[in-house]
Amino acid sequence: MLEPGDVTGGRWVRELGAPTVAQRLRDGTPPLPGVSGKRWAGLCARAVRADPEQDLAVARETGVRFVHPGGTEWPAQLDDLEDARPTGLWVRGRPSLRMWALRSVALVGARACTDYGAHMAATLAAGLTERGWVVVSGGAYGIDGAAHRGTLAGAGATVAVLACGVDRPYPRGHTGLITRIAQQGLVIGELPPGEHPTPSRFIVRNRVIAALTRGTVVVEAAHRSGSLVTARAAQRLGRHTMGVPGPATSALSAGVHELLRGGATLVTDAAEVAELIGDIGELAPERRGPVLPRDLLPPETRQILAALPARGAPTAAEIARGARTTPDDAVAGLYELRSLGYVERHGDGWKLTRQAVISGRRDPEPC
Repeated sequence: MLEPGDVTGGRWVRELGAPTVAQRLRDGTPPLPGVSGKRWAGLCARAVRADPEQDLAVARETGVRFVHPGGTEWPAQLDDLEDARPTGLWVRGRPSLRMWALRSVALVGARACTDYGAHMAATLAAGLTERGWVVVSGGAYGIDGAAHRGTLAGAGATVAVLACGVDRPYPRGHTGLITRIAQQGLVIGELPPGEHPTPSRFIVRNRVIAALTRGTVVVEAAHRSGSLVTARAAQRLGRHTMGVPGPATSALSAGVHELLRGGATLVTDAAEVAELIGDIGELAPERRGPVLPRDLLPPETRQILAALPARGAPTAAEIARGARTTPDDAVAGLYELRSLGYVERHGDGWKLTRQAVISGRRDPEPC
């Protein structure tokens, strides 16, 4: 009877209870407070056409169940939406929505994504699956589809939140994908069976994705992308908001970059996502280059190596002055560097080996 996200209707339900609100809408009088006469008339007309018993019958025939606030399968985090909370959710699939939502993350982004975006979404989803996370998205083309496929490919858990009836997959090109999600995971939505999507329903659907999960990751989004609505809803709800950076010249990453400038956390892989939204101890590995033999040299020996010029063969005394050490210590360090293939002796002078010069004093080939 009420459209998803109707805050005024949600307040009525909270204050009066769903049965009373439904009866008042069917009776048509007296009008409830907070709406114009025209709006009230529209709501009443919608209530007259509604047939909850038929909706439940169709749901049973198609293997769909209705989950309501306070029920055993209701995810309590949706209550954070307050009066914008769904009056209930239609659920298609066997797993428990409440249990799956406890450890879930949203992965959303552009419909017209690039190959880079699709790759990142699928890779992130697969990595999160390996770490035991449930991936939630909207079932759309582009990033959503890549996220769902990446999860399914890893035999993982994924949830598609639709802006239409869960018995009517949308977009039609994703009928096979959404059917597979329903078999392996969950397909959920606020609208009863048979309802079709509209632009406004896509927008309000995004608040459910944000509220259901511990955090939202955006992979590619233009400035006016609907996925940014999900991210901003997550921010308002106090959830973690993350963005995957793209090329600075890409319009499809401009919205993500603006999100990052506004305080979202930059992430590049599943480990970084899990570190942010996971439990204590779920740390991403430290990012550093490979450990080279040069890194293992004592500091004073590295200082001597740095004092050697690219050309010429200075004496040990000259090298000692450049390294700010004594000649005896310089000689000891030079012989150590010689054994490792960094330098060679030429009479009274010392010079870098050809390989050390070519490689910019990186580790030379073994002698």
